[in-house]
Parts: sequence; structure tokens; C-alpha cells
Amino acid sequence: GRTALQPDRAMLSTLSLTLSYQVGVPSGRAAIATRSAGGPAMMARTPLMAGNWKMNTDLDEAVALAKAVSAEADKASGVDVAVCVPSPFLIPVKEALAGGKVGLGAQDCHWEDAGAFTGAISTSMIKSVGSDYVLAGHSERRAVFGDSDADVNKKVLKILAGGLKAILCIGELKEERESGETFNVCATQLSEGLAGGDAAMMKDIVIAYEPVWAIGTGLTATPEVAQETHAYIRSWFVENYSQEVADAVVIQYGGSVNDNNVDDLMACADIDGALVGGASLKADSFGRIVNYVKK
Repeated sequence: GRTALQPDRAMLSTLSLTLSYQVGVPSGRAAIATRSAGGPAMMARTPLMAGNWKMNTDLDEAVALAKAVSAEADKASGVDVAVCVPSPFLIPVKEALAGGKVGLGAQDCHWEDAGAFTGAISTSMIKSVGSDYVLAGHSERRAVFGDSDADVNKKVLKILAGGLKAILCIGELKEERESGETFNVCATQLSEGLAGGDAAMMKDIVIAYEPVWAIGTGLTATPEVAQETHAYIRSWFVENYSQEVADAVVIQYGGSVNDNNVDDLMACADIDGALVGGASLKADSFGRIVNYVKK
């Protein structure tokens, strides 16, 4: 078996970041693994397009956006859709989504059941207002609010125990990408974020790979680079869980996904949807992402 470090050395020898972070693949390698080449297991995964509204919208804007997203989602087939909204708007957005197929998500939670935790929200609160998903470990929670891998792990386990689905976010910083540590960072965040769980829980976990240098910057990993990292993540599940779990786990890409690049990203065999930031605040842009053109 290979060591965790070897893939990073291979990446360093074959990939180089340009100033615009457009990363290529070496000559002589297949340019990209396409979804159509993935076989039955690849095709069985239903992609998830999730909008992360972050700290945006007021009440009226949130309700209007939710209704517009629901209308766009009704046009789509073969894809799951969700919006992760600011906690004050969970109930009105749930009402706005009623009768449609868009799932509701919260952006964070605390791992305690209840008590003196001012400003925190529990998974039971989130569940009680009709949410389906909760984000865990988004890079902004890690960087701005100091969530450690241990904190993220407690949140993931609490989300699952509460009967909700977790979207576990992982991804490397710019310096880690440039020093060839991408695979090591992903492996650490996966092993620590999923610690204490088992294969059975994976049916309720979505992985969102978000290269931190591409979040909100307008910079996006090329489909080739995103696919390479997604393929590594799937191989991690083969080695640490099973081929069955690896074939079934949904791995989203996040990082400046928009209506111009979604088709090429979604053509990749191991990219199973997107966690969308800025573009999810515009119903037409997010609608185009949800209704991506299958290649």
C-alpha cells in the first residue's frame, strides 16, 4: 500500500499552480475521467446541489429567494437540491419551500443538547423546524470561529444522532496546495471528522470538498484538478471503509461554482454535485447550476 505522502509528491511533480490557479494535468494522462465512464456505481449516486447562503439576505429576500429556487428545482430531474440558510429564516424558508423538492439545511450547530450556550443552536432545534441537513466544518467556521477537527467531529456525530444529514466540509489552504499537502489535509480532516462513526452512518453524510483558496475568490480548480482530488477522497473511503461505501458516498465540489463552470465540473466521474456560495444567492444562477447540462 502507498503511504499518505506519496500522492502529494505525485501531485507536486505533475501539477503546478499558475497565478490564476488554473491547474493542469500532465501530458500523456487521460485529460479527465468523465461521468459516463464511471459505470453503474458512479451513475447510481444522485448529485446534490446545495446553496450556502452564509450571512446574507433579510427575511423578505430569503422567502423570495426560496420560492424562486423551488421553482427552478421543479424543472430539474436526477438531482437533489437543498439550501442552507441563516438560522432566523429556517421556518419561513421551510414554509416557502413547502410542496417542492428542495431540502432545508442549517449552516452550523452545537454538539450539546441544551443549556447555557448563548448564541448556539442545537440539532434538536434544527430538526424541530423541519431541516434536513446541517453543514459541519465549513472553512469559515474553522478559520473565523476556530472550529477544530475535534469540534467538527462532535458536530457530525450529533447531527447524525439527531436524525439529520451532515454535509462535512474539507479542503486545503492555498499554502497547503502549493506545498503538495492537499491529500494529507483531506485525509486528516476525513479521519478526524468521521472518528467514532461507522460505515452505516455514511448513508447520512455528504462530503463537500472545498479548496479554501477557491471559496469566494472567483478562483476555481479546473475540472481535472477537482476530479483528481475527488478521486483521492473516494479512494480514501475504499481504504478506510469499503468499496461499497466509496461508491455510494456523495462528494460535492465547492469553491466559486457558477453557471459557467458547473457543466464541466459535473462531467467528472467523482464530482457528485456542488456546495454553492455566492451564486446560490441569485435564483437564475443557482437555477442554472441545478439544471446543469449533462455531458
